[in-house]
Amino acid sequence: NIDTTKLYGVSRLVSRLTGVAVPPNKAVVGDNAFSHEAGIHQHGILCNRATYEIMKPEDVGAPGTRLVLGKHSGHHAFRQRLEELGYSLSEEELRKAFAAFKELCDRKEVVTDGDLEALVVDEILGVATNHDYELRHFEVHVGSRGATATVTLWDGEQERYDAATGNGPINAAYSAIRRITGLSPELVSFRLQAVSERSDALGEAVVVLKDGEFTAQGRGASTDVIEASIKAYVNALNRLRHRTAQKEVVVR
Repeated sequence: NIDTTKLYGVSRLVSRLTGVAVPPNKAVVGDNAFSHEAGIHQHGILCNRATYEIMKPEDVGAPGTRLVLGKHSGHHAFRQRLEELGYSLSEEELRKAFAAFKELCDRKEVVTDGDLEALVVDEILGVATNHDYELRHFEVHVGSRGATATVTLWDGEQERYDAATGNGPINAAYSAIRRITGLSPELVSFRLQAVSERSDALGEAVVVLKDGEFTAQGRGASTDVIEASIKAYVNALNRLRHRTAQKEVVVR
């Protein structure tokens, strides 16, 4: 009798001992054997796994069916993965998140769970605040003597742009934003981190700004760390303006 549930483990053991990697597209034991990226395949798997899998992953000891989120993924797989991560979005929020997801797929091959969570926080949860300013475009030039940044923001009525210099691209971009908005809040803290371990991972920036008695935290995510940093600053600035406006209404 053959215990087929040991096939995957034995394959990996032989691979480690011989130094010969198992091809991803190898039948039964390859990494892609039970992976699905195409939207029509993912939809079929979600409806009935037997549609595209003639055997169960657990029958050969494989980790399980994996729906790979990428540029070919469809709406159904995207929704299910968000629900598995604990996010329940309205149809409108899901539409916006899916559009942002497709845009992200143009910049990276595989979207991880960390990327998805950063996307939802940045594109959906961030939309709940009053976004007086929105990043439209930026350019940075860096040299041995410093950096220059040109930033274009949408203020709800028109595009406004300005340029500034700084000791680095992010510092220069923040200076340009202050020139555009006429606001100079104190930068309390700045944190930048990757949300996954892949080389094309999203970078997430977290910025805390302070203006008098008010503080606000902003987040931004992008495969470009400079863009993520600018989006986080603009997000925090909008939140800060919103809180200040609320205070003025109460006083009146």
